[in-house]
Amino acid sequence: QVQLVESGGGLVQAGGSLRLSCRVSGHTFSMYAMGWFRQAPGREREFVASISWSGSKSTVYSDSVKGRFTASRDNAKNPVYLQMNSLKPEDKAVYYCAAVVLYSDEDAQSTFTRARDYDYWGQGTQVTVSS
Repeated sequence: QVQLVESGGGLVQAGGSLRLSCRVSGHTFSMYAMGWFRQAPGREREFVASISWSGSKSTVYSDSVKGRFTASRDNAKNPVYLQMNSLKPEDKAVYYCAAVVLYSDEDAQSTFTRARDYDYWGQGTQVTVSS
């Protein structure tokens, strides 16, 4: 059974930093792109970042986090990280990681911004930013 487990959330003051981790286990597929989404109370889940199977050379970010957040994965490909710097109160949300299974080497550098493209989701980790 595929499991995605996020960690690293917590409470931080505005301007501070957090690093989220997402570890994938129980999978038999060999390649997967990863994404980060967030959902604030009363709002829809929104895209934050995506990183390709090939790694940090192919990433995409929402405009609201570009320049502040960085997605990464090392040569082992697992776990995947989301480094969040210069956090703002509006970044407060539950953050979810998600995985897209890839079936072709041609997709190794693909990133995905739509939630419906993702096959597996974690349970989420809370990030709270105080002003």
